[in-house]
Amino acid sequence: MRFLHTMIRVYDLDAALTFWCEQLGLREVRRTENEAGRFTLVFLQGPASDDPAQIELTYNWDQDEPYGMGRNFGHVAYAVDDIYALCQKLMDAGVVINRPPRDGRMAFVRSPDGISVELLQSGGALPPQEPWASMQNTGSW
Repeated sequence: MRFLHTMIRVYDLDAALTFWCEQLGLREVRRTENEAGRFTLVFLQGPASDDPAQIELTYNWDQDEPYGMGRNFGHVAYAVDDIYALCQKLMDAGVVINRPPRDGRMAFVRSPDGISVELLQSGGALPPQEPWASMQNTGSW
């Protein structure tokens, strides 16, 4: 058995792609447009060429309001090279850092569709540093 992907329904495909690709650094590996079914599937993969895990963004063309939030989904998690640099990049792009990386190891943000995304520092925690060390949590994560 091999893990293939996690599917997430998105309300605004452009906003979702901005978050997942431009801000988090995933890359689009395939796209399917289904006129008869009125949906688009976009598969995203991490920047490492040997990373097989994928996120499938499902965009239903006729969805007229955002999907309801359910914490039962949990979160998706990514190991990152520099948690402080990525959190700063996300914050500069207007993404709320819901759980800042105070410990130099873990942070949480949310996608435009409310999906909780855990960011974990690769190889162990970085030394605590400001402004992260004293930053409080915001919202739920």
